Amino acid sequence: MHKKVEATKIAVIGGGSWATALVKILSEKNVRVNWWLRNKQDVEYIEAHGKNRSYLINATINTDKVKPTTDVVKALKGASVVIFVVPAAFIGDVLLNISEADLKDKIIVSAIKGMIPQENLLVTDYLQKTHNIKPDNVCIISGPCHAEEVALEKRSYLSIAGENSKTAAVVADLLECSFVKATVVEDLYGVEYCAVMKNIIAIACGIARGLNYGDNFQAVLVSNAMLEIEMFVDAIAPKERNWIASAYLGDLLVTCYSPYSRNRTLGNMVGRGYSFKAAQVEMNMIAEGYYAVKCVHELNKKLLIPMPITKAVYNILYEKISPSVELRILEDSMC
Repeated sequence: MHKKVEATKIAVIGGGSWATALVKILSEKNVRVNWWLRNKQDVEYIEAHGKNRSYLINATINTDKVKPTTDVVKALKGASVVIFVVPAAFIGDVLLNISEADLKDKIIVSAIKGMIPQENLLVTDYLQKTHNIKPDNVCIISGPCHAEEVALEKRSYLSIAGENSKTAAVVADLLECSFVKATVVEDLYGVEYCAVMKNIIAIACGIARGLNYGDNFQAVLVSNAMLEIEMFVDAIAPKERNWIASAYLGDLLVTCYSPYSRNRTLGNMVGRGYSFKAAQVEMNMIAEGYYAVKCVHELNKKLLIPMPITKAVYNILYEKISPSVELRILEDSMC
């Protein structure tokens, strides 16, 4: 008689579209998922209908394996892996209710593709700073992958990056299923910074589209952006990298070109004349690139890397300079 293998207990912290997609992937495996959502009505709807009423309504949630809750400490109890999937700007508020002991000896995973405003820190660095997480227990989930395609069970790819390949491999195994391939990358900082930067570039691409620039300009914009990302990341976290790998170039391409990209959508609306606040209200989603560009701008004051695309996005969003003026400047700086 075979001994029943105990299900891996996982806590997913966050209730948006990316969290919903990850919960769907995880429920394909032998797991028990405690899923923390802020909204009580969302929890009740998932329990009753097996769907998140607020995001990815077409994604079916297996409620035999997934238990939603509004109690974050309850969600963490007994979990060996914790996946944070809340916007970077709000992770601090969530962590106020979580003690260092609540995360002790767990694998901590960030699926957040942003930076902590004011702190100018990556999410993994912030978690290590606030909750004393051991570096070997930390990894991140990156793309190229859109939540909307996961919901449709379209073939998707994830990059699981960490300094400890064994930790990353545990997470990759949990996230690989019939429609998802997960690859381990031993480059926590490179992949995480690239995930931050590609959202800034996607905003630039969206602005260009909103101003009726064509595919030719966007192709040159993305090509120049890859060089900009390389120079910035190599300066801040030096390491030999294969920049054409899917964890870097692939994630950049899907975010810049896909209509599912919320950062590209934000840029498109700004290019068409929306203010950031008006665009955010209409989108009803957080575009991480808005906060990230200010963090990267501040970090680059010390590095002094030539970053004309990042500078243009910063000037448009924070200095309120006309998008058409900034893109005309970009036209002359790119080749």
